Amino acid sequence: MRSPRIIAAALAVAILAASCGDAESTDGSGSAEDLTLGVTDDTVVIGTHQPLSGPASPGFVHVSAGARAVFDHINANGGIHGRRIDYRVEDDAFDPAQTMRVTDDLMNEQEIFAMLGGLGTPTHESVIEELNGAGVPDLFVSSGALAWDQPEEYPLSYGFQVDYSKEAKVQGAYIAENFPGDDVGLLYQNDDVGPASHAGIEQYLIDDIVAWESYDPGVPELDGQIEELKRSGADVAVCYCIPAFLGMAILEAQAIGYEPQWVAPSFGGDVEIVQELIGEYAAGTPAEDVPPEAFTDGLIITAFLPMAAQDDDPWTEFYRGIHDEYIEDAPFTDTTVYGMVQATLFARLLMEVGPDLDRETLVRTLNSNDLAGPGLVPFAATEDDHSGYSGVMVVRNRAGKEPEILQEPRITDSDGGEILPFDMERPTPDEVELFGGAS
Repeated sequence: MRSPRIIAAALAVAILAASCGDAESTDGSGSAEDLTLGVTDDTVVIGTHQPLSGPASPGFVHVSAGARAVFDHINANGGIHGRRIDYRVEDDAFDPAQTMRVTDDLMNEQEIFAMLGGLGTPTHESVIEELNGAGVPDLFVSSGALAWDQPEEYPLSYGFQVDYSKEAKVQGAYIAENFPGDDVGLLYQNDDVGPASHAGIEQYLIDDIVAWESYDPGVPELDGQIEELKRSGADVAVCYCIPAFLGMAILEAQAIGYEPQWVAPSFGGDVEIVQELIGEYAAGTPAEDVPPEAFTDGLIITAFLPMAAQDDDPWTEFYRGIHDEYIEDAPFTDTTVYGMVQATLFARLLMEVGPDLDRETLVRTLNSNDLAGPGLVPFAATEDDHSGYSGVMVVRNRAGKEPEILQEPRITDSDGGEILPFDMERPTPDEVELFGGAS
């Protein structure tokens, strides 16, 4: 049964569509005037909610910094079809109540054309119905929850990162094959991350999982959870955690003599950020004399984008150049690259739309174009599939060296389908237009 809020959002879309008169609005994008809200002859205004403060800010603060650097690069080269991108970033502190306030401001006061990369599962869930009801394109949500891939209920929302179930399936299959007979413990965030990840990993390891330990991102301590993982005898510890809690978990395990094989997902395994946090957490403890990189040496990570440490990847090289020009004082991390890729996909989309930009045309163009580019796996954005990236590779972090690729990228679905290799032509930065066009 649909919730009252979903029904209300659907009615709002229908009313907005009906109000268009002769102007078509098949995507629920609102009145003819609403279709071009935030667009002028020389500017397009977009917005996002990000945890610039609060428990998720370590690491994730670099997402919007990376996106802004790409937009600065585009604007410095003349913009897209004569328009510069005006990127508005509002801090929600990873608090859904604050997300609602800043999103209302972005929509109704700042009059954004689209939302780009709103970050967090509980945070973005608090505003998804309002964005769709108001006809605001809700692009490339920064979360692996399945909620963004519901085109019948949320026709204007599109996922970006590989969803938690797909990623956990690849992890589960890899662990089952490469650590046969080992006991596995799970540590996970107590929101949609947990159930969605379990739905994937349990397909391959249900008989091997000996511990399920959750944490609250608002409570910065893991003593009890790590004690339970150690007590369970888990040889492999899979941490479905944001970077702050992965670093905390690894350090706490070391303090009590627990040394499992740690496995982390793409959304938590930004090694540079985790090492920085471990260094902060270790201050004043016996661990402060241990180099932080020693704690993450051997960490197994899954990834769907080129990694900051992969110097031989053409997109990493391209993004590092932009980083060094526009945000040289900020670290260049995997989450920086994450934001840069979001900005790249949005720029490619605007290039494809052309000079006559409106919300309906944007969505229709997104549904009918292949956004192959920086990602290592295919990107899904069609009328019926809003899931975003479709798989991951498996890598091992090596202190002082480039990551070791343990398994090339593979794709799968969010249910019980197979995990498969694939062939994909991945264009280089030189082959992708990110700016220019007729004004």
